[in-house]
Amino acid sequence: MSARDVPLLELVGVSKRFGGLEALSGIDLTVMPGRICSIIGPNGAGKTTLFNMASCLLPPTTGRILLAGEDVTGRPAHTMAGRGLARTFQNLAVFKHETVIDNILTGMHAHLRTGIWGAAAFWGPARRAEIAAREAAEEIVEFLEIETIRDQPVGTLSYGLQKRVELGRALAMRPRLLLLDEMVSGMNQEETEDIARFILDIRDERGITVMMIEHDMGIVMDISDHVTVLNFGRRIAQGTPAEVSADPAVVAAYLGLAAGAPS
Repeated sequence: MSARDVPLLELVGVSKRFGGLEALSGIDLTVMPGRICSIIGPNGAGKTTLFNMASCLLPPTTGRILLAGEDVTGRPAHTMAGRGLARTFQNLAVFKHETVIDNILTGMHAHLRTGIWGAAAFWGPARRAEIAAREAAEEIVEFLEIETIRDQPVGTLSYGLQKRVELGRALAMRPRLLLLDEMVSGMNQEETEDIARFILDIRDERGITVMMIEHDMGIVMDISDHVTVLNFGRRIAQGTPAEVSADPAVVAAYLGLAAGAPS
């Protein structure tokens, strides 16, 4: 069995309760390598809770989480970068007073192995690691077409460009799996189309598997290979975009109807 036949991410019977509230119930989900997988559903469906468990920010109440076949259930969140997982957040999480290039360089931190004395002296391995990190960061700047703003403080940029910088920082972590939480929320049509193009290039040119939460059905239907639909913490449908968009339960959930009820 090749690596491409092994799921990159598996959620097996995952549930999450907060006191008496069951945010997710018995979720089974598989993300195969080389795919763009979307998680959709109405507000409050449990999408971000699912992402927080997949990235080990939250432990599941029941169930298991596997990354490339390794059971990572309950592992500390800070160890996931070293295992090849990176993510962006629904609310911007950039260093607004730092430059674009410095924000991207922070994503390299998980892969720097220089000891304290070598870093202080800045010679030998420390110097080589720093040069390599800066070269990689510059390549990401070019990939995301933000060369002209590389030295600007991120807080001075438009919202769409700040989101692009956050994406660059996630790419700097060299992930196998990239989780994107509401990446195009608040963007105009041109910015949304740019992000859609970047996501396709991230998969096709950089070989990174993408899993995204998205409310913009245009981008979901245009670029996703697989779509999972949540409603009230339960999975109600999954399949190709065409299959999901034609599912009566999905239509009912988005129209706010009980499944099977007359419209």
